Amino acid sequence: MDVVRRHPGRVLLVAVLVVVACAALATRLSVSASTGSLVGGGSDAGRATAVAKAKFGDDAVYVLVRQDLPRLVMTSDLNRLLGLEGCLAGNVPEGASPPGGAGSPCGRLAALKPVHVVYGPGTFINSSVTELTKQLQGRTRERAAQADRARVAAERLARADGASSAEAKRLGKQAEKLVYTQFAGELLAMNAKYGLNLTGAPKLNDPDFVYQLVFDPSRGERTPKARFAYLFPSSESALISVRLKAGLSDDERARAVEEVRAAVRMPEWSLDGGGTYVVTGVPVLAEELSGVLAGSTLRLLLVGVAVMALVLALLFRARLRLLPLGIALGTVAVVFGGMALLGLPLTMASIAVLPVLLGLAVDYAIQYQAGNRLRVIATAALATAVGFLILLFSPVPMVRGFGALLVVGVGVALLLTVTAGAAVLALAGRRRSSRGALARSLRGAGDLVDSVRLPRMRSGRALRWVVANARAVLVAAALLAVCGWALDSRIAIQSELPKLVPQSLAAVQDLDALQAETGTAGEIDVLVEGADLTDPKVVRWMRDYQSSALLRQGYSAERGCAGATLCPALSLPDLFRTPELSATREQVRALLDAVPPYLSQAAISADRRTAVLAFGVRLQSLEGQREVMEQMRDRLNPPDGVRATLSGFPVLAADANHAMSDPLRRLLVALIGLALVALALFVVYRSWARAWVPLVPIALATGWSALVLYLVGVPLNPMSAALSALVIAISTEFSVLLSARYREERDAGFEPGEALERTYRSTGAAVFASGVTALAGFAVLIASDVAMLRDFGIVTVLNLAVSLVGVLAVLPAVLVLAEREAPVRRRGRRAVAA
Repeated sequence: MDVVRRHPGRVLLVAVLVVVACAALATRLSVSASTGSLVGGGSDAGRATAVAKAKFGDDAVYVLVRQDLPRLVMTSDLNRLLGLEGCLAGNVPEGASPPGGAGSPCGRLAALKPVHVVYGPGTFINSSVTELTKQLQGRTRERAAQADRARVAAERLARADGASSAEAKRLGKQAEKLVYTQFAGELLAMNAKYGLNLTGAPKLNDPDFVYQLVFDPSRGERTPKARFAYLFPSSESALISVRLKAGLSDDERARAVEEVRAAVRMPEWSLDGGGTYVVTGVPVLAEELSGVLAGSTLRLLLVGVAVMALVLALLFRARLRLLPLGIALGTVAVVFGGMALLGLPLTMASIAVLPVLLGLAVDYAIQYQAGNRLRVIATAALATAVGFLILLFSPVPMVRGFGALLVVGVGVALLLTVTAGAAVLALAGRRRSSRGALARSLRGAGDLVDSVRLPRMRSGRALRWVVANARAVLVAAALLAVCGWALDSRIAIQSELPKLVPQSLAAVQDLDALQAETGTAGEIDVLVEGADLTDPKVVRWMRDYQSSALLRQGYSAERGCAGATLCPALSLPDLFRTPELSATREQVRALLDAVPPYLSQAAISADRRTAVLAFGVRLQSLEGQREVMEQMRDRLNPPDGVRATLSGFPVLAADANHAMSDPLRRLLVALIGLALVALALFVVYRSWARAWVPLVPIALATGWSALVLYLVGVPLNPMSAALSALVIAISTEFSVLLSARYREERDAGFEPGEALERTYRSTGAAVFASGVTALAGFAVLIASDVAMLRDFGIVTVLNLAVSLVGVLAVLPAVLVLAEREAPVRRRGRRAVAA
């Protein structure tokens, strides 16, 4: 501080340069709406999800093909589907040019290689043709050679027995015919295995073969087979799944999604039957949301600054009334510039930090200008930062990042207040005697604003009433808090990604269309790990588990996915439709070797140690999804030496939602926060009495906020579910500042009633001004078109308003009762000049 007083100009120049440099860095921030920020990854499900993504690909981009299914797969449109799937996969034969040339979307996908694998109708049918032809040709050659050997052997044996040449030839023909008869039986078995009626080599453009492969006449002549629901969800649609590579950066993932969209729009893949393509999926939704967030940040910042400037002009009685706003903008620049320097992306949590930082920085600057001692402000800031630390206990990574940014922001705001803010005040003090025209104009503008400022609150009578009825006030406040704590468990939690983003996004509407067509819009995987998954008992367990899980959730081969919570997706048991195909380890391995890698790589790793059981799941409430997942977990009982774990984004989202919804967890987090703040205050004051007194109204405020939330009916989301931390952190600052000023007034010899009046006329007015300014900043979020931010703004404004009013109203009662219970000797009253 001595440096600031001696060289305020230099200090201000350094601060301005740092802020400008950080602001320039902040313009380079990348935007991320990655689903990874919404769910945790430290659990068994998180580990399994990471393994599954690495082995089998990341979340899928879906291309929904809307067209009459028989028309789509039994005409030349099938060739177009096959070409599109090859384009999306980035497959270009050696020496060939990609469709559209190297500069086309197909060429860029081939060069970038962002796709792990593509599963689609065209590739499935083509692979089936290739494999069946290979098997048929191989067996035909084997049986032809065997028939020749049998004929020759029969002729030799007949001649050796003395048969005539004609008789030997006849017996040879019979032996040859017997081999071919056995071959016909094998063909019947192969037909039964694949549900076909082959009499010759299959062909891609053979309508009879395609019909036998895809459709199930027993369910309707145009109805696809239920076990292929992940490819042919209905008689009016088909589905292409584009699994991206794991580990792509946000920019790489966004570019991959854009290239998929561009590829689908290529004229080469236009369907003759008038069919259309819809590109959707969680990665698509995240990519669109990133664009929305980029536009929201600047808009919210500008509106927030304008609103705070207006509030400061109306409520803050100081000549440099906009200085706190300058400090706040500098804080935002430094924090966001630091994020860019560290390579951290801009997320929904980062945007939510914006009004909090503005409010905190404005608060510290107001308190400093109002004459509060630096030690008191620093103590309040420490308590606030410690309160934010409890956000690090959240199961949601985005919320943990939110808390970490706020802790850093508190330090930056305080540092700028005591450097740049103090330097500006020092320079203004030196020039106060200025009589220039500009100075007179500025003072005149300030007087004009003062003339329209809101009327000053008169709190003397209310404070005297609170002092006289302190015990009754505290009892009433406690009863309201208890009601809130009791109702906390009934507050709804909303953490479904499609409902947290703007409903006008095309990706949200397309995701709804995907579910309407397919019955599902997400995937749950059971990751199976073991030393050798070709063991028949392991295959049998996987087949039985998959069948029972689907049956319990309403799926059947007759009804298909209609009304079912779970639907089948491509899994290892699909390769072994009957127990006979997996009776021995040798049979299992032989079948896996025979299955096209295109299919097998979706179900089992090359080393045969990792496999997945995949289930399509409907987008429903996360509570409902968790019930399904808990039923699946309860029945996970794999053979010895095998590990089975639920994985996938829906699993992580449901688990995170459950953790956030747990009222006991939220209560525990609030208690830990209060304990940490109390410990921090004890370290500063060296007195438990001084540490716990400011926290009483804060503890009650957590109950009041829950009561207001229940009455208003606004659901919590991953951001607002951590509101207790925000209430504790920000309200603690108000309480600590008022308590410290009250003690100063009592130490000066004033009686409790008058000490309270003096406290509220000075520090109380500053607290009210800073509190209203912070609320105005949060209110800006209500205008956001991102549902998560909008609901967070509504919840925060309501609860901080309640906590601010509650602290201002209840703290006097706590202070008075604390003194009555533990009286202290005080000096005589000091005369006060009028």
